Amino acid sequence: MDQVKSKGIVRDPSLAPEGKLKIEWAQAHMPVLARIRERFAKERPFAGLRVAMALHVEAKTACLVRTLMAGGAEVAIAGCNPLSTQDDVAAALLEEGAAVFAKRGVDAREYEALLVRTLETKPDLIIDDGGDLVTILHTSRRDLLDTVRGGAEETTTGIHRLRAMEREGALRFPMVNVNGAQCKHLFDNRYGTGQSVWDGINRATNLVVAGKTVVVGGYGWCGRGVAMRAKGLGAKVIVTEVDPVRAIEAHMDGFTVMPMKEAAAAGDYFVTVSGNRDILRGEHFARMKDGAILANAGHFDVEINVRELAAMAVSRKRVRRDVEAFTMPDGRTLYLLAEGRLVNLAAGDGHPAEIMDMSFALQALALRFVGERHAELGGRVVDLPRELDEQVARIKLEAMGIAIDDLSDEQQEYLDSWSAG
Repeated sequence: MDQVKSKGIVRDPSLAPEGKLKIEWAQAHMPVLARIRERFAKERPFAGLRVAMALHVEAKTACLVRTLMAGGAEVAIAGCNPLSTQDDVAAALLEEGAAVFAKRGVDAREYEALLVRTLETKPDLIIDDGGDLVTILHTSRRDLLDTVRGGAEETTTGIHRLRAMEREGALRFPMVNVNGAQCKHLFDNRYGTGQSVWDGINRATNLVVAGKTVVVGGYGWCGRGVAMRAKGLGAKVIVTEVDPVRAIEAHMDGFTVMPMKEAAAAGDYFVTVSGNRDILRGEHFARMKDGAILANAGHFDVEINVRELAAMAVSRKRVRRDVEAFTMPDGRTLYLLAEGRLVNLAAGDGHPAEIMDMSFALQALALRFVGERHAELGGRVVDLPRELDEQVARIKLEAMGIAIDDLSDEQQEYLDSWSAG
């Protein structure tokens, strides 16, 4: 039974001890965030401020919540995907004093209601994952806009939405583009997504990947990671793209490139990771082989057209926890993972802790930056300052025991000169 407390709504508060174990394990593997948390505890940059977050409510996210609370913030958090919340972690955060409005497995109506409850705490700052909080603030709940100074966004999908708002002059406050930081997209999007997607797929299916054909829909940083890990697992990899430069890159990386209509007949696994809709649709389902497995790694559940898949099928049934079988009129069966939602978080634990250590360190620093500079930044999308990106990288290197060179005075002078040859 769902439990409502004065500071939140969670599935079951009694799950808190198990959630705390998960959080402690993640925290032990996130040294960069630990360093920032120590600094925030001394400097209290968020004292007297409220922070609203829409993120995947799981153990690594909880470490970010702890960091902001150590800095003096009152934190309210909702999930950013109906299937990614871990109810034990939500219960643990509620017990630790955060206002938590998150449950796994909610429908679309309740999902939005929980987001709204988070915004009704009247935040000064927000952290978004996919742009849902910003969208609600600028549409159905404009009455809650006035207190918001700014925020940070960590996904490609969210930045696309924010850029569209900025172009139309609709964005009312500054949002920091954390996704554009090098310590985010080079590691989180590539290595984090690459590993966690296959972790989710393998947990859901328990089938071998080696020797099979994997079709990756999209070759951005996330697609690169998914393709790289598929190759490492022994798969033959096909990449589909609409961007000619990325298509050449995929080819040069050793992958076969072709349109999805051709790839549909060849794939054993399909992974969509484009940030766009209908990457897999009816014309593709009609060509797929019996037993094909469909997974999405994009933020929203629009990349696989599940409505068309269901309309084409003569039967639909759940065959494993995160696997649905769709039987076609000709007897073929196609398997959809995690309802077409983020497979790495719906069927797995998301990115490794060491990866999210950097991403959430960037989020914490970005929130402090926008909180202190919001008045001069205005209603626009702002790149994270490079010095904050490098600060996170240097702390990470130190934590790993890796030293690098420094430029000598002569080298710096050479780089700064236009006349030296």
